[in-house]
Amino acid sequence: MSKLKIHPATDNGRIVHVTPENAGWTYVGFDLWKLKPGEVAKGGEAGREVCLVFIGGKGRVVAGAQDFGLIGERNSPFEGRPWSVYVPAGETWSVEAENNVTLAVCTAPGEGKLPARVIGPDALHQEMRGKGNNVRHVTNIIPEWEPAEGLLVVEVITPGGNTSSYPPHKHDQDNLPHESLLEETYYHRINPPQGFAFQRVYTDDRSLDEAMAVEDGDVTLVPKGYHPCATTHGYDLYYLNVMAGPKRTWKFHNAPEHQWLLKV
Repeated sequence: MSKLKIHPATDNGRIVHVTPENAGWTYVGFDLWKLKPGEVAKGGEAGREVCLVFIGGKGRVVAGAQDFGLIGERNSPFEGRPWSVYVPAGETWSVEAENNVTLAVCTAPGEGKLPARVIGPDALHQEMRGKGNNVRHVTNIIPEWEPAEGLLVVEVITPGGNTSSYPPHKHDQDNLPHESLLEETYYHRINPPQGFAFQRVYTDDRSLDEAMAVEDGDVTLVPKGYHPCATTHGYDLYYLNVMAGPKRTWKFHNAPEHQWLLKV
């Protein structure tokens, strides 16, 4: 298996645990929890802000001294917009599952400057990107114009047979205003779940060049380079992106040999 792909080995509790230390990078952390009714996920640490994204299910969320009550609505990431909760660095959090819950825990460096808040589905910005068989549907959970210290969090659904994160682009150079340095994780889901999709992560000099078949529930790491995805006919692809870097802005560089695709 590629060193950039994580396939969960279990289906209960914290089933994915990505830290800057085990990923070999500096900024992004990503955990995935699967909870049965009554089970609890907990976290929170100094120096790491958090975005809790309810991929599916409903749970009671407590952040610091604030009880936000039951959060969540959809049962699947293909069933509408998510509920999320922002938790500042240094504040503890817990989620007690009301039903079967799939919870993404997205983290990045922070100093605890912002208050905890619920990010409801009605407040989310949505857009369609691309055209033809490069169409994908984007839901911005924490885009750069919304408050956070380091996190950028977005959901994307790509219809079956389409490409996404395409034409290939990268954001691995701290060279603003042209390009920002952002590490990134992808959490993939497939509908129906027996399908698969593909992702390639590669650099111009091919010192990194990994092509991966991704299945329902896989997580991929993008430490640098271009990172396009392609779905297969009949199977829609969902992914949750978490990005962070030294500056909180998304400025990408398209692969020059594929730039012509933007003109057709």
